[in-house]
Amino acid sequence: MDITVQELKTKLEAKEEFLFIDVRETHEYEEFNLGAKLIPLGDVMMALAELDAYKDSEVVVHCRSGKRSAMAQHIMKEAGFKNVRNLTGGVLAWQELY
Repeated sequence: MDITVQELKTKLEAKEEFLFIDVRETHEYEEFNLGAKLIPLGDVMMALAELDAYKDSEVVVHCRSGKRSAMAQHIMKEAGFKNVRNLTGGVLAWQELY
C-alpha cells in the first residue's frame, strides 16, 4: 500500500506515531530531508533486527522518486512487517507540492 505526499504531510502535521524511514544515500539526505530516520537501501536488510519492534506498526518509507523505497517496502514485507507504505513519487513529489 502506498501513501500520497498529501497524506504524509497530514500525518506529520498531526504528529501521528509511525516509523518514518528515508532509504536514500547520506549525501541525498544531507541535501534535503523530511526528518525521517536515514537507512540507505543497501543497509535495510542489516537494520531489520533493530526495527523488529515495529513489525505491527505503521511504517512509511521514501526515497527520491519511489523506486528504492518500493524495494525497501518489499524487503520489509518479506521480513514480516505488516503495514509498510511507500511514498508515491518520493521527495521529488514532495518538493513539487511544498
